[in-house]
Amino acid sequence: MVNRADIGVIGGSGFYSLLEDAEEIDVTTPYGPPSDSITVGRIGERTVAFVPRHGRGHTFPPHHIPYRANMWALRSLGVRQVLAPSAVGSLRPEIGPGALVIPDQLVDRTQGREQTYYDSGAVHVSFSDPYCPVGRAAAVATARETDWGTVDGGTLVVVQGPRFSTRAESKWFASAGWSIIGMTGHPEAVLARELALCYTTLALVTDHDAGVEAGEGVTHEEVLAFFAANVERMRALVGQVVEALPEERACPCGSALDGVKLPIELP
Repeated sequence: MVNRADIGVIGGSGFYSLLEDAEEIDVTTPYGPPSDSITVGRIGERTVAFVPRHGRGHTFPPHHIPYRANMWALRSLGVRQVLAPSAVGSLRPEIGPGALVIPDQLVDRTQGREQTYYDSGAVHVSFSDPYCPVGRAAAVATARETDWGTVDGGTLVVVQGPRFSTRAESKWFASAGWSIIGMTGHPEAVLARELALCYTTLALVTDHDAGVEAGEGVTHEEVLAFFAANVERMRALVGQVVEALPEERACPCGSALDGVKLPIELP
């Protein structure tokens, strides 16, 4: 039985499975159960834990995903590096459907989500650069070796959902210089940092957001259909990035909590 992993993958909308010949594990956490059972298996020489962000039946909408449980469960299995494929909308005319964006910045426009493990004491983690630089570099280099239209960098704005943006909101976000829009990248990224995990987003653009071009605006069905048409490519890419990640971490993520007195014990 394989019940330890060093790399975690969190599958987004339409990305509900990854591993073959995997062990299914039910993990309990102080924050309730994760979105679904976690499957643990191998990709090449690496041991990987996979959790579908919304549950395999797309049970959880973005504002009700058990983010804290998901990240805690992965760490408790030994995970220290996390890849997060997701579906996003584009805020830029030049970034069209099918592009793969590896963002380097994040803006939080959500509200009411539990976004910390530290409800007592003074635990202030650095979050100026929300993504792992080493994970980003591995993802960009790997994607550029394939036929993905890869965008290195950009800002992901995370909105509350579950509704999509109005045209006015979309134009506002674009005018700020932000690149892509999604509903789940926060608080995942900051929770990863609070657990000293590396976190890298692989954002597949499924559509242009409402303010970018004329039309009726995107629907949930269209997003899922586009992602479904590309999910096998995304699975293959995730597998390649997993194998490209270094076995030993040499990034700042692992030292995010150095010198900080924590009010809880981490797994």
